[in-house]
Amino acid sequence: MSHTTVFAQGHETRRVEHGESKKAIAHVLPGEGTKSLWVLGEFLTHKIPSQQTGGAYVLFEAATPPGAGPPPHVHHREDEAFYVLEGQYEFLSGRQTLRAGASSLLYVPKGTLHTHKNIGKGVGRMLLTQTPGGLYELFFQKAGMPADGDEVGPPAFEDRPDVKRIVKIAAEHGIEIPPFAEET
Repeated sequence: MSHTTVFAQGHETRRVEHGESKKAIAHVLPGEGTKSLWVLGEFLTHKIPSQQTGGAYVLFEAATPPGAGPPPHVHHREDEAFYVLEGQYEFLSGRQTLRAGASSLLYVPKGTLHTHKNIGKGVGRMLLTQTPGGLYELFFQKAGMPADGDEVGPPAFEDRPDVKRIVKIAAEHGIEIPPFAEET
């Protein structure tokens, strides 16, 4: 028996908040994902759920309309990374503002105030990961709206009548949305 086989047999799975989690090989074809939601003005497609990574991470593809992006927020439990596929984004990370185009990568450690906005003329696309996976996925599910083939998403965060509900859901999942974002 190889060392790899011994190691694999000894691997234990992790539990995530929404059920048993096991690492498994996943193959996602172009244009596919497990489900899509409109969340805080962005169209998010779930590519790899945390159940398939043993809770290690989650991967989403985000399509961001021009001018859209989430309010400034802080993850208290997850690190987050953004890889820009197309378009132009402006990121606030801590006190620093950065511009990022295609092939740019931005890593934001937990506890850092951050946001992003599509500053381009067309829809921007990027991959985003959170590590560990689990809680942020649940936030997206509870705060998002199903993408039932709608070309037009929900209103921007600050234009939604249920901002207080979203802030409460975020807090339940270790995400802080500062009051100045709520009052906008």
